[in-house]
Amino acid sequence: MAPLARSSILGVALASVCVLAAPPARADYPIAAHRYLADPGALVFDGRVYLYNSNDDDNAVEGGYAMRSIVCVSSADLKNWTDHGIVFQVPQNASWANYSWAPYPLLRDGTIYLYFGNNANGVGVATSKDPVGPFKDPKGSALVTSSTPGASGTDIWLFDPGALIDDDGQAYLSFGGNGENNARIIKLGSDLTSVSGSAAALSPQGFFEASFMFKRNGNYYFAYSSDSAHGLRIDYLMSKSPMSGYTYKGVIADQPPTNNNNNHASEFQFGDKWYHAYHNRSVATAAGISTTYRRNLGLEVLNFKSDDSIEEVTYTTDGVPQLGHLDPYARVEAETTNAQSGIETEPCMAGGMDVTSIDDGDWVKVRGADFGMAGAKTFTARVASTAAGGKIEIRLGGGTGMLVGTCDVPATGGAQTWMTTTCDVTGATGVSDLTLKFTGGKFNVDSWQFTGGDPGMGSGGAGMGGASGAAGAGSGGIGGSAAGTGAAGGVAGSAGTLSGAGAGGTSPAAGNGMGGTTTPGGGAGMTATSGNGGRPGTSGAPAGGAGGSSGGGGTATGAGAPAAGGSETPPPAPSDTSSGCGCKVAGDASDRGALLAMTLGVLGVASARRRRALRRQN
Repeated sequence: MAPLARSSILGVALASVCVLAAPPARADYPIAAHRYLADPGALVFDGRVYLYNSNDDDNAVEGGYAMRSIVCVSSADLKNWTDHGIVFQVPQNASWANYSWAPYPLLRDGTIYLYFGNNANGVGVATSKDPVGPFKDPKGSALVTSSTPGASGTDIWLFDPGALIDDDGQAYLSFGGNGENNARIIKLGSDLTSVSGSAAALSPQGFFEASFMFKRNGNYYFAYSSDSAHGLRIDYLMSKSPMSGYTYKGVIADQPPTNNNNNHASEFQFGDKWYHAYHNRSVATAAGISTTYRRNLGLEVLNFKSDDSIEEVTYTTDGVPQLGHLDPYARVEAETTNAQSGIETEPCMAGGMDVTSIDDGDWVKVRGADFGMAGAKTFTARVASTAAGGKIEIRLGGGTGMLVGTCDVPATGGAQTWMTTTCDVTGATGVSDLTLKFTGGKFNVDSWQFTGGDPGMGSGGAGMGGASGAAGAGSGGIGGSAAGTGAAGGVAGSAGTLSGAGAGGTSPAAGNGMGGTTTPGGGAGMTATSGNGGRPGTSGAPAGGAGGSSGGGGTATGAGAPAAGGSETPPPAPSDTSSGCGCKVAGDASDRGALLAMTLGVLGVASARRRRALRRQN
């Protein structure tokens, strides 16, 4: 994007409430519509796609590009995306930098290297062992500046990094902008935090910005955004050599719908298919606000012709197939959504993120949950609220779909004091979209999970990870898994591999969970489900709470045994209430005084966040 940075207010993504309606079929744009995100760079890691993005919530609505943080979202099925929040920000994580724009990740030997632009004044790199950070500066200075050999040019913008590790292990970095002669490629050092030699200059037709490199079938592809005279498209070159010999081949993707402005994309392979991640401005357009500095994410399938050239992308609103089904019997992060209305997300004291700023009528929706033939029996959620009166309506399909249960949200003692509420569920069978509609009060939701299902005939999906803080910061969580489902657990509920027949899976020991791997085995017609968010395991053992695990996992069997270290939440007694809800509430065995102190700290941060000018629904 053009370097137009001015003043900024650093913020966590904010969204708002509007009148509930059935969500439109706009699943492939926008992605993570509660945030304004742009310039996606993709990393495939342990069966999930992680998109690292410029954080447009840092920008004033009409004030210029001033992004100082990078936000990560991830998915295992390309329909339901988990918000991991800010994973890198400056100057906190790189004191020399004033901006962090248009990131791109590389993975080598268990370390993720995240390249970013410091406005248009240079390229930096940050590293982490965890794909959801935090990322830290390993150099203390920029990687590429105007003094880098070969990097200088006429009014060149030194930003928009793309990166590639070749088959022989040599890595390359592309960057540049603002003129056909300002595209550059340079070798990276073996440490991936230094450069080697001089940058090679390319002169792509109509080159403007957003350079990107990838390799397929022995061919090198150099993609970029063209200038306005060439339609601000994503065009590309091909070569048999990584730094030279490129020829123009055509258009990868035209201007995205509802954009009419700068264009930035990345291509990635996930499984046996390729995809095109990009941004447009559909959310801001729908909200009726100025769109220039408020972008959102989108995704399309990328196809190749027999000669390895690229078929031009066709933009759709729901064209990317869901890869497997979401497993509702594994712990699902509340910030995992396919669509939403009104909600915001924030860092959770139990680790990871939670859904917050809930008003009456707000909702979140997930796509393609597989409840199995026998169906769900109970629903459990981790909630926090300063007052009683809130409810979670559990609906199949959209926000006006079939009501299968209602859970009461009690007063828990604080906005970050977490308790477990459980209610009966009737009629949740087969594969269906799922909407959680929040009514009656303000409260926060950390995670949710169903119990029930058909022993031996479960979805066989990867267990869903939690997101406790490093060194075991998490509190206790939801109980063990039900028959035929994935790994149980609490806040550190973990991954593991399960067969399609529900033969169980082994969860790693202590640490943060991760939506793990799946195998299609088991009986005929089984469909493997994808992991439901969370984060990869790191060390630490969260404190156990009522009905939760102290540590991560154990082995869940097809017969429905709870994971070691956890206990299965018993089904509630039949309801005597008119709502049909037999709700149960369990609290944490944590020190309330310490938790209250932490709560006040979070509330102090939250009070500094600015709300969006208009509320929106997507």
